Amino acid sequence: MERVPILQIEGILLVSIQIDLQDQSVLALQEDLAERISGSGAHGVVIDISAVEIVDSFIGRMFATIASLSKLFDADTVVVGMRPAVAITLVELGLTLGGVRTALNLERGMKILRELGERRRGHL
Repeated sequence: MERVPILQIEGILLVSIQIDLQDQSVLALQEDLAERISGSGAHGVVIDISAVEIVDSFIGRMFATIASLSKLFDADTVVVGMRPAVAITLVELGLTLGGVRTALNLERGMKILRELGERRRGHL
């Protein structure tokens, strides 16, 4: 099983999904990401799905689950690079991705997380 790499840029973890997601790789990603967030203290997670062409209900729910896991570790999640066909499929499946912010591209997603991190530090 191929694992999805997780990179760290400042206090943000970047997950770029470049493989066809299978149920096992999705479950491994959730576990790996939870370990990386708790170990690094990252305040944000960007999931780049620009290479993802097809989603099913399981993978769609995975995005919401990752956002919930991240929130438990005090990190925000942004999904970037969603293709129109993927967005349409998620809507057709009735998946609202509650708690998941989205952005058109990586640059905008990183900006959102930096701003959230700055606000968080300003309120401490």
